[in-house]
Amino acid sequence: MNRVGRHWGLACGVGAVTLLPLLSACILTQDRLDPALEVPQAYRAAHGSPNAAPPPIDWWRTFRSAELSDLMQQANVANFSIAAAVARIVEADAQARIAGAALLPTLDATANAEQTRTSGAIGTGASSAGTSGRTTNLFTTALNASYTIDFWGHNRALLRAADYTAVGKRFDRDVVALTQLAGVANTYFLILEGQDRLSIARRNLASTEDTLKLIQDRFAQGTAAALDVAQQASLVAIQRASIPPLVEQVQQNTAALALLVGQAPAAFTVKGGSMYQLAIPRVTPGLPSELLERRPDIREAEANLASADANVDAARTAFFPTIQLTGSAGFESAMLKSLFGPGAVFYTIAAGATQPIFEGGTLLGQLDLQKGTREELLQDYRMAVISVFTDVEKALVAIQQTTLQEQLQRTSVAESRRAYDLSLDKLHQGTIDQTTLLTVEETLFTQEDVLAQVRFARLEAMVSLFQALGGGWLEDGKHKSAQLTRQ
Repeated sequence: MNRVGRHWGLACGVGAVTLLPLLSACILTQDRLDPALEVPQAYRAAHGSPNAAPPPIDWWRTFRSAELSDLMQQANVANFSIAAAVARIVEADAQARIAGAALLPTLDATANAEQTRTSGAIGTGASSAGTSGRTTNLFTTALNASYTIDFWGHNRALLRAADYTAVGKRFDRDVVALTQLAGVANTYFLILEGQDRLSIARRNLASTEDTLKLIQDRFAQGTAAALDVAQQASLVAIQRASIPPLVEQVQQNTAALALLVGQAPAAFTVKGGSMYQLAIPRVTPGLPSELLERRPDIREAEANLASADANVDAARTAFFPTIQLTGSAGFESAMLKSLFGPGAVFYTIAAGATQPIFEGGTLLGQLDLQKGTREELLQDYRMAVISVFTDVEKALVAIQQTTLQEQLQRTSVAESRRAYDLSLDKLHQGTIDQTTLLTVEETLFTQEDVLAQVRFARLEAMVSLFQALGGGWLEDGKHKSAQLTRQ
């Protein structure tokens, strides 16, 4: 706020002391948010009808893996990050109840017993020295009530902010759950990839050892050179050395998966299998406009923005008077036996108004702080909206290209296998040189390993698309937490 605005705010506060009816003229302009963004009509990389059936909420079942589904169930129940997100919901609900308490009166009971003894020498002069003092008793019991009139909506604004924060925490739980479940799927696929690559490496090691034995036999017969034996033995050693890193990958990812499902690695095992046994689901992303209602991080950003807007209202109303009503009623007597008699009744009723006049810039600073926070969350919301479209586009492109790459890589592996088989035939016939054989072997082994990596990349792209789409939808087309009200 500029200097003129600051003087105007101060003048409003001073004038409110004597001119309360004119206080409404001092209300600061209530600027309204406009978070609207242009939403694309369709995804550039999407194919098929946008009105096709959406993916199910339990999207992981579309991979047709019973073990993966079981792991997902364990993660939903025992994942520590999800449990922490649920605890944050409890915290936010408690804060909302605390904020709502300001809208209700407070009532408390008091009971006091007081005995007072006065000095006998006070006001009697020296002649009365030694005279005993006077002892008095006072017994009091009362009910005290206090109520702050929320005339300007300050407490209602704080309650609204707390409610929206609680709503945001529910969407935050969905965001955390989606992230953790995607992590479970990707980690499980990494284990399968490691097992597939390990199987390929061991199979290729056995092939190179068989070829080495054949060359050694030919060397013993004098039809192969020592260099041929050494070259093949080198390939055997290289292939054997490729196995420990793959074992490490499987074991480390198994430990990582144990953490995601809330178990200690020592007591956790994964059967695994092969990536090629998994089904590849078909996913239709739908319309971009639908994504704004179904991505939990978008809904969380909306709730946080609404909470910040309510905090701005609360900071604005802090400039106005606080009107408080207080009352007390009870019994007061000098003797306990007559405490509840008719003559012991007393009561007090009071009303007061407190108007901020000069706070050293605190109120203006708080208002500017809340406006700055709201502007920050507004830009975060806009970035989140654009990011979700970006995430879907990237996932769609990745699926298209990894699908094509897998098809081409399968062809490459088939041709490399054919060349390898022909080379073995020529080796048995003694009509191939060792350099050509080594080249063919290395090409086949590399292409098979690349195929496994491409298969994993395709599965990872599918998980990314499910995550970008918000994890799927319920059958009625509504996200399970898409109600912007605190449950």
